[in-house]
Amino acid sequence: MDAQTIIARRVARELRPGNLINLGIGIPTLVANYVPAELKVFFQSENGLIGTGPIPEQGMTHPLLTDAGGKPISALPGAAIFDSAMSFGLIRGGHVDITVLGGLQVDAAGHLANWMIPGKMVPGMGGAMDLVGGAKRVIVAMQHAAKGKSKIVARCNLPLTSARAVDLVVTDLAVIAFPGGNATLLETAPGLTVAEVLAVTDAELTIPDAVPEMIL
Repeated sequence: MDAQTIIARRVARELRPGNLINLGIGIPTLVANYVPAELKVFFQSENGLIGTGPIPEQGMTHPLLTDAGGKPISALPGAAIFDSAMSFGLIRGGHVDITVLGGLQVDAAGHLANWMIPGKMVPGMGGAMDLVGGAKRVIVAMQHAAKGKSKIVARCNLPLTSARAVDLVVTDLAVIAFPGGNATLLETAPGLTVAEVLAVTDAELTIPDAVPEMIL
């Protein structure tokens, strides 16, 4: 199972019936592929849609029906379409139950950096700041390392997205939470030991007495 599938499958297990969920660009969009048919949740696209469906088949796309990243999406029966002001009112008003975002770094206290790398052109922060500040629960879905460097760091050296800490990080190697502001290893990926996770993690992790493997 590839890294992105591991992450998306594990994040999907965090969703609960009736949740209003915002999926960020990249790996987070894959989470919708692994929601059980019997689990009824509502996906929001921050550009103004609740009730996003699967990626449309070739030839069935509509130029005005896209996600926040401009990629084609579909709308399920009963979907609601509205302007971005209403959409961000929902986000900033605390009505989104879960947001799943990608990340460049998450530090030992749970702070997220995900919107820019200094010196590289970026279109802007987008909705990341609003989502981290406004969603009831923030889950980061990202690979554990990039180009041989851990993305779970002692302290972020990239610009922070928000002063608020995230609630959970799901990587291809581990699940990490931040109770009391301390990075805590909750689960390892199937077939990995705690020692193997620690070997590729820059941040110091609190290790409970028992650390189970992810259920995917």
